[in-house]
Amino acid sequence: MDFFGTGLLGSIFGGIFRLIPEVLKLFDRVNERKHELEMFRLQTDAARMRGEFRVEERYVDHSVAQLDAIREAFKEQAEAAGKSYPWVAAASALVRPVVTYFLFGFYCAVKATVIIYAMLDGASWRDVVGHHWTVDDFGMLMMILTFWFVGRPIEKYYRDR
Repeated sequence: MDFFGTGLLGSIFGGIFRLIPEVLKLFDRVNERKHELEMFRLQTDAARMRGEFRVEERYVDHSVAQLDAIREAFKEQAEAAGKSYPWVAAASALVRPVVTYFLFGFYCAVKATVIIYAMLDGASWRDVVGHHWTVDDFGMLMMILTFWFVGRPIEKYYRDR
């Protein structure tokens, strides 16, 4: 029995020792696949970030081009104003403000009319104003204010260059 027991133990240990490298290779392949998957994720993240950077870069280029176009328009307007009669230059300079005042006045008139009609129907002024003064109204007011009050320093910056 000693002969068979030793042979059986030898066979078991021989098989185990032969399978250990294969098991290690299997673990290595699993780790290698995890590593490849992680590298693929990192590469896709890097590609996505490069794409986002390119989009931002295009946006900045577009913004710079817009500012250059505005600067050129002001330069041409200034040249045309210098060559024309003073009243023509004054009328030309008043176009944007007059249009803005007209549209803003019309907008306020429509809002006031809606509020007055709602109050005449018996609604309280708090409910009417709370319901008819929306986020869009606030956004429009802020757009007009920033156009005129932030636009002026930009115009002055380009004028002084």
